[in-house]
Amino acid sequence: MTSTPSAGTSWPELADRLTKALHPLAAPIAITFLDAPIADIPAFDAEMPAPTPDGRTGRVAAGCVFWMHATDRTFTTVPADHANCSVGSYTHGLLSLEQAATNTDVATLVESGWVSPQAFPDIPAVSIRPASIAYGPLAETRVDPSVILLRVNAQGLMVLTDALPELRIEGKPQCHIIAVAHEHRRVAASVGCALSRARTGMGAHALTCAIPAGVAAEVTALVERAAGIDGVVTRYAAEDARRFR
Repeated sequence: MTSTPSAGTSWPELADRLTKALHPLAAPIAITFLDAPIADIPAFDAEMPAPTPDGRTGRVAAGCVFWMHATDRTFTTVPADHANCSVGSYTHGLLSLEQAATNTDVATLVESGWVSPQAFPDIPAVSIRPASIAYGPLAETRVDPSVILLRVNAQGLMVLTDALPELRIEGKPQCHIIAVAHEHRRVAASVGCALSRARTGMGAHALTCAIPAGVAAEVTALVERAAGIDGVVTRYAAEDARRFR
């Protein structure tokens, strides 16, 4: 279920190049959809709280919380670990739309007006249910990832939009950009969503971008070129601005 990168892809090198070009707010992470857990990668082992009346619980409040932990360690998860958030479970292919729609968290989102019942079926989702999902720093991945996730600021998004004119910029729910990258092989950025920001603690200035691992080398080269051009323009503008001081 993983992407097929170019032969000889060096993930530590790509992580370093993306970091130098985009100055992300956190280390790039690898997200890997697997047919089975990898035995020598530790499982995420936080305790599950008592379930809600509709049976929801998980290792974390939502799957997007795993992104935060994955910047400094590698681990695997199983579907039950994600199950507290029905939206994230749906976008990651872990829960059907019909199952998600029966849960109280989705009902709360619909009742609040955050999402309409008509919009929910159009939210992208991973099409094949993974047995496990691995998360961790891209620089340390031991398997080819499915998706690379970046947490960037507005300047990073500026570079990405220059580099990738067809970049998809999405809104809520933030987690669906993983499905866009995995299913449609499109680079997608998200302005974030209130649900994810509350659960992850992601700062108001942070945005995310998902890159299909199979095109990561090409995307990185384009990003580097755009960042280099911006560097030339920045130096010119800074020098020119000295006349006004």
